[in-house]
Amino acid sequence: MRADWQIERKFVVTYLPEGLLETRKPVLVRQGYIAAQGDRQITITDEGGDFTMTVEQGVGLKRLDTEISISAEQFNELWPLTQHMRVEKKRYRIGFFGHKLILDVFTGHLDPLILVAVTFDSEVHSRQFLPPDFAELEVTHRREYQHVHLARMGLPDAFAMANAY
Repeated sequence: MRADWQIERKFVVTYLPEGLLETRKPVLVRQGYIAAQGDRQITITDEGGDFTMTVEQGVGLKRLDTEISISAEQFNELWPLTQHMRVEKKRYRIGFFGHKLILDVFTGHLDPLILVAVTFDSEVHSRQFLPPDFAELEVTHRREYQHVHLARMGLPDAFAMANAY
């Protein structure tokens, strides 16, 4: 079991630069919520065949994640409990001036949403970060872009309307 403070900023990707993803291989990610109340959630995740269960505490910039590895069999037994509270995406890891960007291209009911997240070792470093030009809208503190909210409610209204044209 591993418990780590996560300091993370999240941005909506407004466009994909030509060729950015062409040479990278995505990892398919399925994430489901077993329970969610207030700022605490219990998730199970299949990230390319790596199965975990995580208790997330907190929202926004800083949260505590306690993670344990589970077997594929345990994941498959728990997966039905997450019905109507799931996200599925293709995940790309991209180097960016000494940082590791995690770019998630959502599929299913969250298509065409693309988010990019960056984790930091301190809040000071998070404030110093300048995002790439394709990720100009920060949503770190916006509830409607938290994964649990996306899983329950779908695309945020403002995002869906902006992409309808």
